[in-house]
Amino acid sequence: MIKPRLILKKIELYFDSPEAIIITGMRRTGKTTILNFIYEQIESRNKIFLDLENPLNRKYFEEKNYERIKKTLEILGIDFTKRPFIFCDEIQFVRNLPSVVKYFIDHYNVKFFLTGSASFYLKNLFTESLAGRKFIFELFPLTFSEFLLFKGVNFKILEDAKDITPSAFESIAYLYDEYILFGGFPGVVLKTNIEEKKKALEEIFTSFFQLEVTQLGDFRKNEIIRDLILLLMQRIGSRLDIQKISKELKVSRPTLNEYVSFLESTYFIKTIKPYSRGKDTEIRKMPKVYLCDTGLANHFAKLDPGSIFENSVFLSLRLKGAVNYYQKKSGVEIDFILDKKKAYEVKLNPQESDLRKLKEIANELKLEDFAIVSKSYCELDKIVYGFML
Repeated sequence: MIKPRLILKKIELYFDSPEAIIITGMRRTGKTTILNFIYEQIESRNKIFLDLENPLNRKYFEEKNYERIKKTLEILGIDFTKRPFIFCDEIQFVRNLPSVVKYFIDHYNVKFFLTGSASFYLKNLFTESLAGRKFIFELFPLTFSEFLLFKGVNFKILEDAKDITPSAFESIAYLYDEYILFGGFPGVVLKTNIEEKKKALEEIFTSFFQLEVTQLGDFRKNEIIRDLILLLMQRIGSRLDIQKISKELKVSRPTLNEYVSFLESTYFIKTIKPYSRGKDTEIRKMPKVYLCDTGLANHFAKLDPGSIFENSVFLSLRLKGAVNYYQKKSGVEIDFILDKKKAYEVKLNPQESDLRKLKEIANELKLEDFAIVSKSYCELDKIVYGFML
């Protein structure tokens, strides 16, 4: 039985819509598993599942005459006199697929369910050709609530930190520690011992590098982007100084920007821009960088607990809305601002002085609300715990 993912409830709303459903995201987040689950949920027998990582299946869509593709699909069992349901996994391997999908939606009312691991290609290919004919859903590593479900733990996360007693905090804190240290990739979460988890993380990174960077990226110097990845892992939560990094890696700034854009578009990293109200002294240009999963960050970069925790908080907040950071040249900062309304400062062990500083800056920026995200048990006001986000 499939482990529950929150995204399924959103996708189910569009099972009967005419638009193609596209599920994209980082490798090993469970896209194929969800596609198989949806396939089983569709009661019609007029359906087919094709794995496009298989070169033989790709050939079906390489015909220039799309009516010949129709004939092939009919041979495979599809009846176009009734509504067909076509499931394709790993669509980034077929460059002309968007135009094929458009043709069959427009002419034969086909319902497509598609997955792809590289949004770098999906967004470029699908943005214009399938305008008005698609819904894109992004699948990320497990949230903490999904992590608990995968672990078979029934724990109600309260909305107010004041309602969480020390004993209740301790009962969930060790699970949250595991979640932060090893991340949210389903295949890692389901491993039963530390060595298996570490091997799974190494395999995920190897798979990403070989299949996304080497095969799809088509970069002339793969060792440069490899070194960039390792460097960015070490700088989680830091501002991205392109000029400094370009000198360090001995690569031009335009090329480096291209590499960073690729890594972001394939979900490996995420950059966030500074919050600004216009004419002020904030640092405007440099984004901050975060990794797609704390397990990868912890395993390959061996960062301090504060950086790993900050990355985990970011991954939770990005699912709630637009995230920025705030920093003045004087060094005064706020870790995250959500939807330009609420400030979050991340602390392992918050103090009263941290709360005062946050309140002062939030009021100065005229933000609606603020809170400190704590890793440890805390009785201060305006506290939330990482596992509550």
